[in-house]
Amino acid sequence: MTGSEESPSFRLAYVPGVTPAKWVKTWNERQPDIPLTLVQVPAAEVPEILRAGEADAGLVRLPVDRTFFSAIPLYTETTVVVVPKDHLITAAEEVTLADLADEVLFHPLDDVFDWDSPPGEPAFERPATTPDAIELVAANVGLLVVPQSLARLYHRKDLTYRPVTDGPQSSVALSWPEEATTDLVEDFIGIVRGRTVNSTRGREKPPAEQKTKRSESAATRKKPQAKSPGRTPRPRATGGKPTPKRGKPRRRS
Repeated sequence: MTGSEESPSFRLAYVPGVTPAKWVKTWNERQPDIPLTLVQVPAAEVPEILRAGEADAGLVRLPVDRTFFSAIPLYTETTVVVVPKDHLITAAEEVTLADLADEVLFHPLDDVFDWDSPPGEPAFERPATTPDAIELVAANVGLLVVPQSLARLYHRKDLTYRPVTDGPQSSVALSWPEEATTDLVEDFIGIVRGRTVNSTRGREKPPAEQKTKRSESAATRKKPQAKSPGRTPRPRATGGKPTPKRGKPRRRS
């Protein structure tokens, strides 16, 4: 390696609420010589980060631009409404959007839901961020609908949440620029898909290895199979008369 070459590394962007710890642990076990760097990025900024090559792949919220990015959906989150602990909604185990029709609901500028028309009464202003909206919920000004992971991320002792059974949902995916599908990206794809360390699925073998495999297969096909041991056949007589059978001579009368 020359002085100008950089050591290989893998940069993984992830949006708030996503917890990549289990995949990072597997990566460190399988790739101890290739460090994985985590880059937390606001959801709206992930596409530009990936386009600029500032991260190799990202754990993002769908949808993404499929004309530029590849994406593997991983899971869909439960949607919840964040409320003060003394709110009437806490008496129910789960709610519907209709239950929120008379409530003031915040719709922050970084909202991960693509609402056609947010339910409830509109707030006096749109908070800039989800954490800002959480502060307003704690002040008993209104409520907030978010993926459950964000409710946990911004948890406060004076707030709680309840599932919204018919609310919009947010799906998390692994995404990367399609034209930048490197071997390290393939390795991380294998990890999130649960492939074993010896699995070669998703990555092509080097040409030399492919040639060796084909040669071994051809040799196996051409190798004659040994005949199973058996009884040696008895030679047939080649003379004119048949060989007389042995036995006792018959008496003449």
